[in-house]
Amino acid sequence: MIEKIETALSVRGLTEYIKLLLEEDPQLIQVWVTGEVSSLHVHRVGIFFTLSDNQGQATIKCVVWNAQKERLLELPKPGSEILVMGNVRLYGKKGEYQLTVFQVLATGEGLQALRYQQLKNRLASEGLFDKSIKRSLPSFPKIIAVVTAATAAAWGDIQKTLSRRNPGVKVLFSPATVQGKEAPLSIVKAIERVNNDGRAELIILARGGGAVEDLVLTDFVGEGFWMRSRAN
Repeated sequence: MIEKIETALSVRGLTEYIKLLLEEDPQLIQVWVTGEVSSLHVHRVGIFFTLSDNQGQATIKCVVWNAQKERLLELPKPGSEILVMGNVRLYGKKGEYQLTVFQVLATGEGLQALRYQQLKNRLASEGLFDKSIKRSLPSFPKIIAVVTAATAAAWGDIQKTLSRRNPGVKVLFSPATVQGKEAPLSIVKAIERVNNDGRAELIILARGGGAVEDLVLTDFVGEGFWMRSRAN
């Protein structure tokens, strides 16, 4: 018993030990947590809020510092269901742990919105939205290439519109899968076929119908690959 007393930790020592365990844990350096904002306070240094589970059996205190607020895709609001990303920190003076939040997303749309934003940022960092690489469109193209699926409603609509407005234009069809995981590579190959052929003055990349989620992500990826192909 005496030996145990002699090796007792101070409050500060215990707190620092727990702090080290929490803040150095690889699982907690970047963790996603979902819950409901049960309370919120806007302070001059940031936003302090409490995240609770649906059953009200557990809560965690969260903070978004002012420097991070403008980077958030969503602001936490009382009563809202959100998905937050942050790291666990221990506030030694009160012996409390909290989540320092770096991103807030709306539940349900959260992961999709995150993937969309990450993809947008990556393509932008590669310069693919730079206006300097965009080419001006010809006013009256004589040969147009269409990249889409043979069964897509868009393909039929394009043929009808072109035949009605400019029956003299020649249309080259380059089939591609325009929905799902195979779409990006398929779109790239279809555009490459058009580029290698060399006759088209204009390329229409189109699709129609399908799920909204597939439409958003597939079209954005397709645009990125399309811009790469034209830039090269």
